Amino acid sequence: MALFYYQAFAKDGKKVTGTVDAPSVQQAKEQLSKQGMYPISVVPATQETTLAWYQRFFIRSLSLEQKILFTKQLTILLKAGVPLLQALELLVEQFEGTLKTMLIAIKDEIKEGSSLANALKKYPKAFDNIYVQLVRAGEASGKLEVILERLTGYLERQLEIKKRFRSAMLGPLLQLGVAGIVVIGMMIFVVPMMAENFAKQGKELPTITQILIGISYVFTHYFWLIGILLALGIAGFLYWKSTPSGGRMWDTIKLRIPLVKYFAKTNAIVQFSYTLGLLLEGGVNLAESLDIVVSTVDNRILADTLQEARDKIIKQGKIAQYLKQTELFPPIAIYLINTGEQSGQLDAMLLTVARNYEVELTELTDSLVAKIGPLMLISMAVVVGFIVLALVMPIMEFGDIEGI
Repeated sequence: MALFYYQAFAKDGKKVTGTVDAPSVQQAKEQLSKQGMYPISVVPATQETTLAWYQRFFIRSLSLEQKILFTKQLTILLKAGVPLLQALELLVEQFEGTLKTMLIAIKDEIKEGSSLANALKKYPKAFDNIYVQLVRAGEASGKLEVILERLTGYLERQLEIKKRFRSAMLGPLLQLGVAGIVVIGMMIFVVPMMAENFAKQGKELPTITQILIGISYVFTHYFWLIGILLALGIAGFLYWKSTPSGGRMWDTIKLRIPLVKYFAKTNAIVQFSYTLGLLLEGGVNLAESLDIVVSTVDNRILADTLQEARDKIIKQGKIAQYLKQTELFPPIAIYLINTGEQSGQLDAMLLTVARNYEVELTELTDSLVAKIGPLMLISMAVVVGFIVLALVMPIMEFGDIEGI
């Protein structure tokens, strides 16, 4: 069966839209008629047809939570001995929207003789290359449910990191928002009123007060220009970063900033080790695994370095030796990888390396985030203190000012 998008008139004469699962357009119309509706149009459903026109501009891929839920439920059904096609039919009833549309299409592909991996490959935004290749390895080895269980764990780790970061940043971002509102409110409302009172005195103001009044004047009279320049600046930066030359330059700059460099390199180690270990454990061959892994590294400069190592590894098969030449992996990581290579447990050692450095990265991130809050409070105190000082100094010099 396939999913169809319909527009029809209901019994009360109102126009309704929705989706219906049926083997053909004609049978979809018959189903609607039996439900007391008069179909106007019935067409194969796609992600775009099931959304309102204004929603089509905001089409997104599957969320990580949806992908985890799908993978976990499919694993449970396969472990229980339910055939793949029947498992997908059961899952279609559990989801709505984009995922339901995808699952129906995937189910139909498999009915026509396609493998699950090939069917998933048609949705690269939802199921990335790592996901597809692991499913392919699971189908080839006859251990699809085992591979899906590993994938669930991999995705859950990603979700946990994502949630930890969001939770840690929530407090500092709220502080920043409150500080921004307070400062902007003072610059727009308080400072102009005080400036007007100061002007009545006809005396020269302290330099710090003149600077504050000047900033306030720009805020109140040229806020639209500030907004336009800010938007243009952000858009220009994003465009520049999206170009090949701009992206490479930005990645190079990040590798020259000490703390950012550490995060970029450590994150590349975690991505490389965890992904390669998972692929090798799943039965994907080394050459194909390395191709996939290199494409997952965010930084172009580091990706190029790993690509060079990849080419040498494929030719001679010495992983630890050529990873050492990249000067990206620390000695302890090289030692563990070499041990795994010599003992025939490379996949397990790669996963150990990934977990060790992931813990180190997480601890450092938590430590830095814990320091952001106090730093923001200090910054806010400095800014507010500057404003208060600039307003108090004239009062102290001139004495009481009428109207204040």
